[in-house]
Amino acid sequence: QVQLVESGGGLVQPGGSLRLSCAASGRISSINTMGWYRQAPGKQRELVATITSGSNTNYADFAKGRFTISRDNAKNTGYLQMSSLKFEDTAVYYCYADRIVYWSGGYPRYENDYWGQGTQVTVSS
Repeated sequence: QVQLVESGGGLVQPGGSLRLSCAASGRISSINTMGWYRQAPGKQRELVATITSGSNTNYADFAKGRFTISRDNAKNTGYLQMSSLKFEDTAVYYCYADRIVYWSGGYPRYENDYWGQGTQVTVSS
C-alpha cells in the first residue's frame, strides 16, 4: 500500500556531491518522520539524519556540516544532500519513514518503521 523508492545514488569522487531522493507512494495522508540510514559492508546500519514533519532535524556526527536533510511534505518526498563526500561514506543508503498514515479501502491505515530498498553510494577515485 505504501512504497518508499530511493534514487540518486551512484559513483562519485572524494569531495564530490550527491543528492538522494526518497519518494513515498500510496494514498498517504501524512508521514511523521523521514530519515536516512546507511550500511557499509561488514558494518551495522547506522543513522545518517532524520527530519520530522515540522522540519526538526537530527544528524549523526559524521553528517553534520556535510549533509543536509530536507523534505517536501506536499510531495511526500525526502532528500539528502551530501557534499564533501569521503571514501568512508560508501554504503547503501536506506530511506526510512515512521508513523505513516494512508488510506486503504476507505479507512485510514498506519505504518511504522517503513524502509526503502536502498540505493548504493560509492565514493571512489
